[in-house]
Amino acid sequence: MTQTAAIVTGASSGIGAASAIRLAKDFTAIVLVARGGEGQARTAEAVRAAGAEPLILEVDLAAADAPDQVVAATLDRFGRIDALLNIAGAVVGQDLFQMSDALWDEGMSLKFHGARRLTIRAWDALKAAGGCVVFTSGNAAETPKPGAAAVGAINAAIEALAKAFAERGVVDGVQVNTVSPGAVMTGRRLAMLQKAAEARGVSLDAAKSQFLAGAGVARFGEPSEIAELMAFLASPKARWLTGSVLRMDGGEVKSV
Repeated sequence: MTQTAAIVTGASSGIGAASAIRLAKDFTAIVLVARGGEGQARTAEAVRAAGAEPLILEVDLAAADAPDQVVAATLDRFGRIDALLNIAGAVVGQDLFQMSDALWDEGMSLKFHGARRLTIRAWDALKAAGGCVVFTSGNAAETPKPGAAAVGAINAAIEALAKAFAERGVVDGVQVNTVSPGAVMTGRRLAMLQKAAEARGVSLDAAKSQFLAGAGVARFGEPSEIAELMAFLASPKARWLTGSVLRMDGGEVKSV
């Protein structure tokens, strides 16, 4: 089997971990990029069990030199980069009139600039492999609210950034798309719901039901469901699909 390598950021938990484990079925090597911790090690074990070789890289993508470390380590170990999944980055959901410049900068530095720098640094290797890039945004890009203005603005910026990369990718032979997940039940989502339940004086189940009713969806998504979409975009079957935003949200945002 020909060696193929995929880089997955945010690989310690949630969608990142699920995507890394799913891609282990299709790639021979998975580079797990995160800030470290037990979650990253658990993902590596699952990747190995699925049949791929994991490489753990404990780096903070908010740092300007992090992409150089990731790409250099990947090429040193595997000699190529076939796919890059930019999943890392949680943006603080705070009111537009209360969010500080520091929090805005924090959200941009990891989710936007981290993905931008890593994609640029990996581009030559992706071009050589005829590879693909997947960015991750979110529904707030389409329906920004004052209570989570940075989430919407940064996700919208990511979608625009990905389309710019996609246009260059048509020339260079690199496929670029964006996945926009809806309300997926990750650890972060659960913590947000628990906080909301406490603030409203209701049970966690009640908070979940209230959220689903407000979003107009039947249930929360699972990280594994988003991972399947990520895997499709990184597969040969999706090679003619580029420059698109694929929304998977249970019907929360109705659009074409």
